Amino acid sequence: MEQKLFTKNFVLLVLGQTSSLFGNYILRLALSMYVLEVSGSAAVFAGILSIATIPTILLSPMGGILSDRTDRRNLMVALDMLTGISVLCGAFFLSKDNAITVICVLLVMLSVLGAFETPAVQACIPQMLSGDYVIKGNAVVNQVASISYLTAPLLGGIFYAAVGLKPVMYASVVCFFITALFECFIKLGYQDRDFKGTIWTMIKDDFSGSIRFITKERPDIMKMLLLAAISRFFVMGVTLVGLPFLVRTVLNLDAGYYGGAESALAVATILGSIAAGLLTGGLKSGRLSYVLAGIGICIIPSGVAFLFSINVFVRYTVSVAAFCGMQTAISIFSVFAVSMIQQNTPNALIGKIMAYTSAVTMCVQPIGQIIYGFLFDRFCEAVYLVLIPSGIMVCVIGLLSAGLFRKLEISKASET
Repeated sequence: MEQKLFTKNFVLLVLGQTSSLFGNYILRLALSMYVLEVSGSAAVFAGILSIATIPTILLSPMGGILSDRTDRRNLMVALDMLTGISVLCGAFFLSKDNAITVICVLLVMLSVLGAFETPAVQACIPQMLSGDYVIKGNAVVNQVASISYLTAPLLGGIFYAAVGLKPVMYASVVCFFITALFECFIKLGYQDRDFKGTIWTMIKDDFSGSIRFITKERPDIMKMLLLAAISRFFVMGVTLVGLPFLVRTVLNLDAGYYGGAESALAVATILGSIAAGLLTGGLKSGRLSYVLAGIGICIIPSGVAFLFSINVFVRYTVSVAAFCGMQTAISIFSVFAVSMIQQNTPNALIGKIMAYTSAVTMCVQPIGQIIYGFLFDRFCEAVYLVLIPSGIMVCVIGLLSAGLFRKLEISKASET
């Protein structure tokens, strides 16, 4: 029987993710704008966001265990319904007197629910699709996320300016309920897994079993997980910290130029996801090390632009082009890396392994931002000393990882 990408199950999952991500993005934009208006401090909202990430990091492994132990379809439906109800309750209790408290509690609740839902969604893709279609499926989901990230803030900002916070919250509630409705029609096979002893015994056994799998049975998957996290360390540090610093502080350009650079990066992310889907079958997993090295190569021109005395706008153009190339490469790498981990992991463990991937990545990202924040401040007069060495390090890491990718490709081929 001929396989296809857009099966009924996968289409329903994509439609649900589109609605859910759009609701999430417009909600978080509106909440950030409201907190800024009420408190007058960007640091307050940044602190709330930092607090809200803690439950996701701590509870992601539990979310993976739940994803592997329950019917994933039912789990996703329940979590999206709870997300909608949480936002609805937040809108009901919100007032100017308790705004900060209510928003903080709401974001923590969303973080908890996200810790349980993300592994379930990621585990569904290899359950719905197989072979190279797993890569194409991940590419489509990445495209949906990137397009939502590009369009939702614009539309959410207009909506918020026109009607205020609570109507935006109600709109996001509708989005989450629509997602749950789409997910109700997904049909996934589910095999009940019996266990003996208490619930804590089950959690301990599942956790130890998954750790043993990635450290003893398949250490190559552990290395792949760490490699994906390391790439995010460099890319997020350079992009999230470096780009605004270079545009606004070093080049002394206004916010319009920074907004243009951000839009260009969003488009580059979408193009990278599209390219990943098109390269399926053409880009062998063993050559993925070249894509990782390409991320480093893209960083270097931005540093070179600050090494020589050239026009500000030339530096800006070179930097934006370099960062867009880096963003395209990391999108391709991320799609293939996640797909390789999924394809080399048994279905009974995939939720937990995906949870570890998300947790490690979330831990590494703020560390990268802190370190690169310090580096850019320290070398503000010579930013090439940050950018060029970073590019070289990523290149070296990419080339040294060639053996790992070839091993994973051989393992995948032997199992198919």
